[in-house]
Amino acid sequence: MSDKAPGDVALVTGAARGLGAAIAEALHRDGMRVLVADVAVQGAREVARQLDPEGATARAISLDVRDKQSFVDVLARAADWGGIDVLVNNAAIAFTTPAMDIEGGEFDAVMAVNLRGPFFASQVIGAHLRAKGYGRIVNIASQAGQMGGTVTGGHYAASKAGLIGLTKYFAREFAGTGVTVNAVSPGPIDLPTVRSAVPADKLAALQASMPVRRLGEPREIADAVALLASRRMGYVTGATWDLNGGTLMR
Repeated sequence: MSDKAPGDVALVTGAARGLGAAIAEALHRDGMRVLVADVAVQGAREVARQLDPEGATARAISLDVRDKQSFVDVLARAADWGGIDVLVNNAAIAFTTPAMDIEGGEFDAVMAVNLRGPFFASQVIGAHLRAKGYGRIVNIASQAGQMGGTVTGGHYAASKAGLIGLTKYFAREFAGTGVTVNAVSPGPIDLPTVRSAVPADKLAALQASMPVRRLGEPREIADAVALLASRRMGYVTGATWDLNGGTLMR
């Protein structure tokens, strides 16, 4: 039996590919209806079709997380499903530009997606959840936000550190309302974006340095997100779960 109540609806940002698509799949597998949201709407449509060709339990949504109004519009789109119960702030961009070479435009672009987006999402969707008296917000942070980036740039690390702080802030903001706010902090995940960004020799060295000696699988992260999004996790809020193959032990 699923621990999700019938009708629970999840909004997953950045869900057109990679980790976001895996999260959408995990939540759908657990019985949720899923709003597959992304600025790359064609990819979102493909993910939604794979989850449910009939569109009864999965729906693609065009969403630009940099625009606060986009979240207002998503709430309107979800009205016929009874609103939103779960928000997963997954959308993110990353560059490998060395810190000393980062220009203002690139820095601002990373912050707009990785930090301002989750802030507006938590503000708009969070208010909706609080009014309902129930909700789950799960933020996708990163090991880079705790240790500093080893592969990604300093702006990415700073944005993810900020997201961990934002998680704690909104956990307090919504305390006692039935809304929990948590984060997961993945280490390196076996995704095409990671393999394309890291030379093979450096990737091998990275894996050898990890206690588990391998990259994480997207489903492993997605399953942890699904657990935090479940109704049985109401006693967990303001937490950041480390999902990094034991890296922080070293």
